[in-house]
This record gives sequence, C-alpha cells and structure tokens, in this order.
Amino acid sequence: MRLVLAMLKHETNTFSPIVTDIARFEQWGLHFGPSVVPAFESTAMPLAAYIRIARERGADIVTPVAAEAMPGGRVTREAYERLVAPILEAIENGCDGALLDLHGAMVCEHTDDGEGTLLSRIRAIRPGLPIAVTCDLHANLSAEMVSNCTALIGYKTYPHVDMYAVADKVGNIVLDAMEGKCRPVVAWGRLPLMSQTLRQGTADSPMREIQALAAASEAQAPILCATAFGGFPMADIPIAGNSAIVVADGDGAAAQEAAQALLDAAWAARSEFMHRHAPLAATLARATEVNAAPVVLLDHADNVGSGGTSDVMKVIEEVARQDLDGVAVATVWDPVSVTAMRAAGVGAKVTLDLGGRTPMPSIGLEGRPMRISGTVASLAEGKWRVEGPMYTGVQVNTGPTAVLDTGRMKIVVVSLHHEPWDTGIFTANGIDPARQHFLLLKSRIHYRAGFAPLARATFTLDGDGVTTSDNSRLSFANVSRPVYPLDPGPFAPVRAQVV
Repeated sequence: MRLVLAMLKHETNTFSPIVTDIARFEQWGLHFGPSVVPAFESTAMPLAAYIRIARERGADIVTPVAAEAMPGGRVTREAYERLVAPILEAIENGCDGALLDLHGAMVCEHTDDGEGTLLSRIRAIRPGLPIAVTCDLHANLSAEMVSNCTALIGYKTYPHVDMYAVADKVGNIVLDAMEGKCRPVVAWGRLPLMSQTLRQGTADSPMREIQALAAASEAQAPILCATAFGGFPMADIPIAGNSAIVVADGDGAAAQEAAQALLDAAWAARSEFMHRHAPLAATLARATEVNAAPVVLLDHADNVGSGGTSDVMKVIEEVARQDLDGVAVATVWDPVSVTAMRAAGVGAKVTLDLGGRTPMPSIGLEGRPMRISGTVASLAEGKWRVEGPMYTGVQVNTGPTAVLDTGRMKIVVVSLHHEPWDTGIFTANGIDPARQHFLLLKSRIHYRAGFAPLARATFTLDGDGVTTSDNSRLSFANVSRPVYPLDPGPFAPVRAQVV
C-alpha cells in the first residue's frame, strides 16, 4: 500500500493587509519530500498521527509537502500553485490513498476555496481515491471539500489540543474502509451563521455543549466521526459560516440525523456566538482591581493568529496611560525597531516609534506608532520549540527578537509574526510569565493552551485591528445572504444532506 501524506494550511482573513506569499510559508517552516517526516514525526500534529498509522499498516509513505503559514490575507496564486503541485504530482505517480492535513479556511487570489479546489483536482486525477482530511475547527466547509474526500473531520477543541487525536481517528476510518472494514457515508450542512471566533472557545458555552454533542454522537454506532465547525467569519466569501459534518458506517440516515442535531444546536445558540463589547478604558481599569497575579489582558482585535498585523498600539497605549506596572507584552511585530535595538545592544537606552507599521485600508485604519523609551533588556534569534499542549514539538521562528523594558512594561518585539499561545514566547526571551502582574497578549482563545493555568483573571480588551469582533467595522460584500448577525432574516431552515 502506497499512501500520500501532506499538509497545506492557512487561515485567510480577507480583510488583512498581510500578503501570504511563499516567503510567509517559509517563515513558518516549509518542508518538501524527505524532510517532512523528521520535522513532524515527534510532534503532536496531524501529520505525526498519519505517519504512525501508515507505518502500523505497513504502507509505503510519500510526503510531497508540509506547508503552513501564520494567518494573513489571501494566499497568492504563485504560492498556492507551487505548494499543491507536489501533492498532485505524487497522486499522478500512483498511490492507494491520501491522508491530508488541511485547514478549511484557505482563500487564494484565484479561488475562494483552496481546500475544495485541491481536493477536486486530486479526484480529477484519481476518481474514487480514498482520501482522509483533517480540518481546523474554524473551517468554512464547502460542498467541494465534502464531495471530494472519503471522510473529513475537524478539531473539537479551541485551543486546538486534539489535532493528533482527530487525525488518528479519520486516518484509521479511511484505512479501514480501504480494507473493507467499514463503508463511510457522509452527511453535512452549512448554516447562515457567522459566529465570532472570540465566542468559539470550547471551554465556554455554547461551543462546549455543541462539541459534547458531537463527541456523544461519535460514541454511538454507526457514527464513525462527527464534527461541529465554528467557521472563520473574517473571510468575506460565500461559504463562510458554521457547519457540521458526520461520517457513518453505511447508514446515511444516521449520519443525516446526527448532523442535523449539531446544526440545530448551533442555530439555537446563535445569539450566544456574538461578542458583547465594552469600553477599553473601563475594562482595563477593572483589571487593575484584581488582587491576584498574573492577570491576562487580551488584545484580541490585533491577533495575528486570525490575520492581525500585531502592530496596533491602541491597547498598549491605554495600558501606559493608566500606569499599569509589571506588564509583559507578547508580541509587537516591528522588525525596524528590532534592528534599532540590536544596533544599540543589550543595556542600551533607546527611544523608538514602536509598532504602527501597517495601514489597514479595509477598516480605514492607518498605522500609528507609539513613541516609547526604555532599555534593551535582551536580544535573541527567535527560535524555540513549543513544550505546551498546542503545536507540541513544533519549532517557532519569530526572527530576530528583542525585549524593550520601559520600567513598567517588558515588550517582546519580533521580526516575524507569531501568536502567543505558548509560554515559550516569554521564557525564550528571559521573562518568567508567572512572576508578572499582567500578561498582555495579542491573542483570542489560543492563549489558553499555555497561559490558562497561570491566569488568575482574564479581561478581553476591545482594541483595533482587522481581527475585530465589531462587525460594523467590516464591509462584507461576498458572504451568502441573508446571514446572522448581519441580516434580520428571514432564514430558511437548513437540512443536513447526505453526499
């Protein structure tokens, strides 16, 4: 048996000004051919699970590419075609099945559905090829994705700490099907609901209960796997929104019933998927009243993990205005300031125009740096390995990195974008997060993977940026209408369908 194992992942924010070209994939760590296995086999990523189960089945493994980029704007045509080419070539060269680690929210210059386009091309080469697909919880599921694979599954956790487990499940389903041990039948549906990412944490209602329902479905025969997707609402494309998919063993009616239950549960909770805003200054003032530490402050509107620029200074400016002390910040993207601090050297006193490098025309926001003075506390090359529960074992690369110490704040300034979901972003730069009074993170929910055990309280700060949860700041022109919460309705009932 010959299996193609590949990874191609990007979460695309169509409002983001960040260009997602091949260099952005290379910054994350782009691997081709023989380098894929040693890079991933000891991690907790889906590819590691695929590698293990393929070996257990005695299969020959072909690994054409493993590519992921930090979220940003549309993927360029050149980057997409360069990355899908080795996958298609491996399929053309002959294989018995494919195990794919995709995202589900990749939007490109020439296609709104990067995953559906890839899967359609694969099936055009090899109609009926057994294909397993792992997707992110934030996938915007399409008919093309569903109809061009054998079984598709998504993460049930946000932060995504179950990536290995779901890949193990769907990979074994497809390999069992190849051996005649099961007959996957798929049912799915997509809701007119664009739930906000900030409200999709699986430790919170309503996603906690919906994911519990999906897990309960999987525990009952003949269901093989069941997934409720939150979708990615910062993609202005027709397929954006919540969805559900269920794979059953030979029983379309059972799959349809289980998928409908997930869709109904999400629709019933639609109002709970919306973030309620609060004034920034007042929220921050409340945070100072907490008599415990560390307190986590979330600058969620500038979260690079959803396509933010990570250089909006509004929240940091308010922290400075209110004279908060003992603050550690991760991260501000500003390679120009990093270069200046490296030139000055550790211990030097510097005055910088920090951040504000990136205009955001989609929301009418100009880049506005913050004039700030402090001492260069540390310099680093920005390479460290994740030890926490999400992306375990993966090497992070923030590029040349520096810490600016203002006396009240220690700010981690990076040259390459990175969302702070692991405590390594601080410890690799000489900061003990447990000993800080406040941890200011440009993150939404993923911060919980590394920082939830430390946090004594958490405050969501409504700042600025292209990952805003304020829909009035975003101009949607291409989403399917009507859609909640952008429209009052009427909304037609959604019925799960068997593929």
